[in-house]
Amino acid sequence: MIHIRLASKEDIQNIMPLYAYARKFMAANGNPHQWNGNYPASEDILKDIANGNYYVCTPDNAPEKIVGGFAFIIGREPNYAVIENGAWHSDQPYGTIHRIASNGQTKGIARACFDFCHNKIDCLRIDTHADNKPMQNAIDSYGFRYCGIIHVADGTPRNAYDLV
Repeated sequence: MIHIRLASKEDIQNIMPLYAYARKFMAANGNPHQWNGNYPASEDILKDIANGNYYVCTPDNAPEKIVGGFAFIIGREPNYAVIENGAWHSDQPYGTIHRIASNGQTKGIARACFDFCHNKIDCLRIDTHADNKPMQNAIDSYGFRYCGIIHVADGTPRNAYDLV
């Protein structure tokens, strides 16, 4: 079983290796462009933590061990204001899931994240790179529906999904 709690700035040294692993995993699995370079950087995660929007996943039997992490923000996501080649399925208030990562050894991180977020608010939104097939599979298997294309801050396109 996976426990989810708000992250603290002291967790950063245990969070950043998750993203180093995720970048390598994505590149090895046909998605070298989504998180290329140093994204997300520790500054991105620390900003999420300071805003109370970053959560870590720990095993119930080892609460000090961080095996996953993600940002979850309830409220308007500026990058979602314009959607191309489709539409959102609802205009109701929503939460957005960003930057899911795991250690690659613990199964069920995405499902635990989705369950946690869906328990907070009925409508969820998420996006991912067109080449990120593992995340698309997790999103699809949970019941999210494809909505169209959004563009993130650097202008690159992402497949957008919602769960209502």
